[in-house]
Amino acid sequence: MSDLVIRPLVAGEEQLFDSLADPGLVGRAVLGETYAGGGYRPEWTWVALRDGVVVARAAWWAGPDDPAPLALDWFDFTDPDAGVALLRTAPLRAEYSILLPHGWRDDPLVRAQGQARIDAATAAGLRVLVERYRYRWTPECGLPPRPGRLEFRPEPDDAVILDVLRRIGEGSLDAHFRHAAAEHGPEAAAQEDLDLLRWLPSPRDWWQLAWTSDGELAGIIVPARNQTHHIVGFVGVLPGQRGHGYAYDLLVEATHRLVEADAQEIVAATDQGNTPMAATFARAGYPVEWERVDLV
Repeated sequence: MSDLVIRPLVAGEEQLFDSLADPGLVGRAVLGETYAGGGYRPEWTWVALRDGVVVARAAWWAGPDDPAPLALDWFDFTDPDAGVALLRTAPLRAEYSILLPHGWRDDPLVRAQGQARIDAATAAGLRVLVERYRYRWTPECGLPPRPGRLEFRPEPDDAVILDVLRRIGEGSLDAHFRHAAAEHGPEAAAQEDLDLLRWLPSPRDWWQLAWTSDGELAGIIVPARNQTHHIVGFVGVLPGQRGHGYAYDLLVEATHRLVEADAQEIVAATDQGNTPMAATFARAGYPVEWERVDLV
């Protein structure tokens, strides 16, 4: 067998990346996307070639002003060992999120493709953190009426928001917050959430704190936009206010505010293990569109 050549792309080699013979059952390909349309940087895009043929590929992504990759978006191969070698060789590290059809384990072909990528990524040193549901709301889903139990007010002070995020993290079922808190502490985990929300290009004044009729702080909503979609950026209930179903009120309010901002569709996600929030999305009319496995 000839030697494996692992290297980054150079400008103008986009077609080389797209030349991998992949069935397109999982990952970015299921969205009908191509490398050329994703805003990827050649130096953050690596291929493994054997006799000039691409047998593995990976592309890391970040916003146009970010100095380091935020995510491993693409990871595909026809040779699993080459895929492992590529991830080990490329000097880039970021979370890998693999997009999968809903119920992906029920289809043997899709399950094989998805599991192969998970296995290769773990062999290269990553580990599965969490499986998530990804939702897409459209007007055909119906706009639930506002329950009217909470009052929403803007809060311009990031220090206040940081404290709210930290408090919401107490007892959180969110795997990413728990992972960050275990690694760096709850304050740093809350700061990480705040930094991500500030990174989004949507207006800061969309963020709202929610108050009960008794004047007690109940939670926060961050209706937002990323580079491509309107999204539910964050919904969280404070520990002392849990058990009243306020997550539904928050999600409905976020949905209304995004519709008022001309959203024709809204993307959201939650951990599959966060069964209360998954039930809230279902109640609010958000159908599961995809599943996702996040590896760190």
